[in-house]
Amino acid sequence: MKVWFDCTAAAHPLVLGPVIDRFKARGDDVLVTTREYGQTIGILDRLGIEYTVVGAHGGGSKFGKGRALVSRSARLAKLAWSSRPDLAIAHGSVDLALVSLIYNIPSAQLQDYEFAGLQRQVAFRIAKRVLVPDSIPPERMAKVGAKGKKLVQYPGLKEDYYLAGFQPDPAVITELGLDRENVLVVVRPPPETSEYHADNPLYEEVIQRLDSAPGVTAVIIPRTEGQGARIRGRGAPNLIVPERAIDAQSLIAFADLVVSAGGTMNREAVALGTPVYTTFAGRMGGVDEKLIAERKLLVLESADQLELVKRTARPETFEGREADILVEGILGAMEGKTAYTSPPGLKSDRG
Repeated sequence: MKVWFDCTAAAHPLVLGPVIDRFKARGDDVLVTTREYGQTIGILDRLGIEYTVVGAHGGGSKFGKGRALVSRSARLAKLAWSSRPDLAIAHGSVDLALVSLIYNIPSAQLQDYEFAGLQRQVAFRIAKRVLVPDSIPPERMAKVGAKGKKLVQYPGLKEDYYLAGFQPDPAVITELGLDRENVLVVVRPPPETSEYHADNPLYEEVIQRLDSAPGVTAVIIPRTEGQGARIRGRGAPNLIVPERAIDAQSLIAFADLVVSAGGTMNREAVALGTPVYTTFAGRMGGVDEKLIAERKLLVLESADQLELVKRTARPETFEGREADILVEGILGAMEGKTAYTSPPGLKSDRG
């Protein structure tokens, strides 16, 4: 069987990596496509995943997004016609969804935020299976086109699966030239080019606070080149922007604090036991609602809340969960055409 994966953002190679490995282990032929956006290609390189670059992100405007969608989908359609995949898998890629619809390719979409914009809703409605964490209420997913047997809910966080067996590597500290005596803060800026982005002045307040804080080093992991350039333009020696994709998961594990306006890095910090504040300015989704209720994720309302202190806990190997459960859910998109041994714990909404 030929399986097509489309990685369109920096988190996707991480999330889909264990799934790709399992399809390869089954003997399936795997095709991975991506686009030029942020550190997506750099992370694919770091993980050793072979890929084909098709197109680029369309930017923050609706016009740019629409133009990029049409252009990239057309190019992907040509690639899909020549490669003839039997199954298509993504984490919210509407380009993959449209091509899958045109060629009647069964598709599965993973997602962990239920309030994404129209493009994601299109992808959900086209998909044969949509996989989400069980902390997202099914009725919310039903409103965006994922209900009945299409909706597959898995236990825990998506980060539990790709971080399974993860052992933090201190080499990233040396690579970035960080002073281990300083308080280490990892910062992720807002998703400025995403449909669900809202104005976020709190991020700038956080940068101002860290810029002037003695004994503190902040590593900012930008989403776009523009975000990185603005931080470098401040000329602050304690604000570090990596020049290329790094082992961000190890950096988070060794950090004293994480401040992030995005979902994935927040949840990585939760999984790895690092204190984390969210500055997300959009509508809070079910996953974050649960983590906030459990006090595993803190909501930052003012930069003055940040406790810039060294923590004593040291990183340990993360046990996590096996990704076989995700593969089983994905293969449901084949409508019984492919047999797969089911591990325990998968919940499917049959309402």
